[in-house]
Amino acid sequence: MSLYEIPLRTLSGEPASLADYRGRALLVVNVASKCGLTPQYTGLEQLQERYAGRGFSVLGFPCNQFAGQEPGTAEEIAEFCSATYGVSFPLFEKTEVNGEARHPLYAELTRVEDAEGEAGDVQWNFEKFLLSPEGEVVGRFRPRVEPEELAGAIEAVLPA
Repeated sequence: MSLYEIPLRTLSGEPASLADYRGRALLVVNVASKCGLTPQYTGLEQLQERYAGRGFSVLGFPCNQFAGQEPGTAEEIAEFCSATYGVSFPLFEKTEVNGEARHPLYAELTRVEDAEGEAGDVQWNFEKFLLSPEGEVVGRFRPRVEPEELAGAIEAVLPA
């Protein structure tokens, strides 16, 4: 199954899919509001601002699977992200990234190996998957990789 075919829902509950972003380089990130890595929202928003005009978008998937660090409702998540970090990139509904209830998107993404050659479960909040404009996963970056460190990888896959 193509990543573009997997049904998603926006944070406000509207139907969506990655096909809505076909032709753009994407950075898919599981996010959380009450995590020690939450300040990465700043770097993610900077990437969004820097590259959006060149065919790039960050896509945020709130996840409450890691120590309950995303307990809020959709409205609370949207308000937090907007008011605290000025997030302008799209956010999707809370998503299970590991386990039996793992979302089909993450079932596909977690098959991809990271720089150390390891595939499998998402380690924690703010794990990042870089997708080419053709919808192929071209990079997997573990949670402690700061968004700013991804600039070169993003530039390498921006649409011509």
